Amino acid sequence: MESFVIEGGRPLSGTIIPQGAKNEALQVICATLLTSEEVHISNVPDILDVRNLNLLMQDIGVKVVRQAKGEFTYQADALNLEYLGSDAFVEKCSSLRGSVLMIGALLGRFGRAVVAQPGGDKIGRRRLDTHFLGFKHLGASFAKIEHRNVYEIKAERLRGCYMLLDEASVTGTANIIMAACMAEGTTIIYNAACEPYVQQLCRMLCRMGAQIEGIGSNLLTIHGVSELHGTDHRLLPDMIEVGSFIGLAAMVGNGVCIKDVSLRNLGIIPDTFRRMGITIEVDGDDLFIPRQEHYRIESFIDGTIMTLADAPWPGLTPDLLSVLLVVATQAEGSVLIHQKMFESRLFFVDKLIDMGAQIILCDPHRAVVIGHDRKLTLRAGRMSSPDIRAGIALLIAALSANGTSRIANIAQIDRGYENIENRLNALGAKIERIQS
Repeated sequence: MESFVIEGGRPLSGTIIPQGAKNEALQVICATLLTSEEVHISNVPDILDVRNLNLLMQDIGVKVVRQAKGEFTYQADALNLEYLGSDAFVEKCSSLRGSVLMIGALLGRFGRAVVAQPGGDKIGRRRLDTHFLGFKHLGASFAKIEHRNVYEIKAERLRGCYMLLDEASVTGTANIIMAACMAEGTTIIYNAACEPYVQQLCRMLCRMGAQIEGIGSNLLTIHGVSELHGTDHRLLPDMIEVGSFIGLAAMVGNGVCIKDVSLRNLGIIPDTFRRMGITIEVDGDDLFIPRQEHYRIESFIDGTIMTLADAPWPGLTPDLLSVLLVVATQAEGSVLIHQKMFESRLFFVDKLIDMGAQIILCDPHRAVVIGHDRKLTLRAGRMSSPDIRAGIALLIAALSANGTSRIANIAQIDRGYENIENRLNALGAKIERIQS
């Protein structure tokens, strides 16, 4: 197991470019299973989850070719469908959350799929009901094979229909879209997730020959087609990484420029940091965060404590609440962080409390942060990353702390952030990767 050793208290400055979007990458790579023709994808992040998904795609017979840094071609013209039911495939799926996105494409094109309960972050329940209910509406039948802990899904022929999703699940919506693209007739999906990454998936599928209306809204109409073909696609910059860099620059920055952020696809992320008192300057598609000597959390108009809560797009993404919580520790004022979607994601705050942060964990979903107003610097400590987003939040905390910190289980951070220590070291950080 690898760890980071971080020397805190070093101001960071310079320019950093966000990687391609992790969540979009997992969706569009799986979508290449819908055609036998070649699909070219660029701006692909070199992160653990993408590398593992590429290996899984190769295992089932997809030709995955790296053309250049961040550029790959995928061609699913000779899949080994028998391997999909093997124990080896099931075992690999169980360690990768993104493997669940293969179901819709395999079901749409081949009428069957076998997928294990996927792995990923341990941040509470992440149910698959929305996915399976959507497939069931389209005419698929499914069963859980208890002794193997796998799901078998089959359909003689998928047929379009109207469906109202029980939740606006991003992966659920993406999976159902991929299945519906090649279903017979018209599918209408209401309460669909409409995050930029779902929009990107839809646009890519339309270039492949799909017919999708309502892109960017929560009401999608999909007219099924008999086949799809190849295309070129470029990933958006990762909005979670952009938000992470804003938080980092606020805490320890001495003037940091974040280049090519695709501002129109950041939604309310910049304004949420501004409500925390962070100054953000916009120059075209770049963001500049000057040194924040002092930042003050706003109150609501009636004077009550600020509450930051996650919500489906265009609300605040839950993936940034961990970063916002850390940033709040050095602000003036107090804020209630309300993590609605996952009941275990705030449990990392005990590590911040050990570092000297003033945080009250109210319950698994809510924490109150009382800011130090930079009058009390966090202490260095030893900690372990429980998930991707808590991991980057702890890294930001360690960079701002007095002394040398150590973060174990950094494979979790590697799942979502490309070459993070070298990119931050280029700004002036001192982070060393060591074998534990």
